Amino acid sequence: MELSERKKKILRAVVESYVQTAEPVGSKAILELAELKVSSATIRNELADLTELGYLEQPHTSAGRIPSPKGYRLYVNELMEEQRLSLEETRQINEALHLKMKELDKVIDQAGKMVSQLTNYPAFALAGGVRRTTIRRFDLIMVDANSFITVAMTDSNVVKNKLFHLPAELSEPQLQLLTTLLNSSFVGKTLDELTPELMRVAEHAAGSSYGLISLVVSFAMEVLDDIENSPVYTAGTSHILDHPEYQDVGKAQKLMSYLSEEQKLARSLALPAMGDDNTRILIGPENVADELKDTSVVLASYDIGDGLKGVIGVVGPTRMDYAKVAAKLSYVADGLSKLFGQTELPTPKTEKEE
Repeated sequence: MELSERKKKILRAVVESYVQTAEPVGSKAILELAELKVSSATIRNELADLTELGYLEQPHTSAGRIPSPKGYRLYVNELMEEQRLSLEETRQINEALHLKMKELDKVIDQAGKMVSQLTNYPAFALAGGVRRTTIRRFDLIMVDANSFITVAMTDSNVVKNKLFHLPAELSEPQLQLLTTLLNSSFVGKTLDELTPELMRVAEHAAGSSYGLISLVVSFAMEVLDDIENSPVYTAGTSHILDHPEYQDVGKAQKLMSYLSEEQKLARSLALPAMGDDNTRILIGPENVADELKDTSVVLASYDIGDGLKGVIGVVGPTRMDYAKVAAKLSYVADGLSKLFGQTELPTPKTEKEE
């Protein structure tokens, strides 16, 4: 049933007054708030109708009215006016949102430079996974007949959600069926594997079902893409020229060029989970990228928080003091984990203590 404009004004007045005062709202207050030129008796009749329709509730017989969940929903969907923030409020929020990320980027960049200086090798650092991320679980939550929320949890425990509005109505059983299909076909798939799987499902799904599946899977792909495409910070690339293995200018240039290509380097770091000590050494042909087949890469992972990990490492000739390099990287990674976790930094071991 479509509410009259007067009923909508009264409902809006009740919601906004109750939000401000936390007290049931009576007809006298509504006359002032809704600016209606009607009698108190008319207001009381409209309140009774709204209560009978389920938009309002009356805690006590003699008390005023308070909004019901149904009333809040109508208010949010149709009656609520858009609030505009002041310039000062937007400035404060933007600073708060960007401060942590700016600090994160700065710390990771500086850590890469420090590692390069410590090891005399080109170094790289990024805030991202050391392996391909996948979706662990989908949860779909019904909002109303034309909208639902998708919650996607990754295997690194990152949780993202998105509200979808639909042109046609969707029933609860349909939503449950969609949830089952998504969790049976699209979990455990990397970003590169989701599109082929979506094409496979398209061969069997009906048009409307496929449209819903495509909406949710596209959102999942956005989530994985955002997580995996973190910037890579490189430092000390020219250090490669300090080693006799790279006196050949062509050979050195090929490696230096590769290290400058962020996306290629990021893909080569999409490795399986590392050992318990969070370090890994890849020697020569063990590297994924052809450009690294005659080099060694030493990696150490660190915790950023919110289920995310970063990786820091160096690239150099296979003739490398792996123990020293791994020890330095492990210490730096441990320090980064504690820094982002806001705990005490690790106490360094001196040569005498060792």
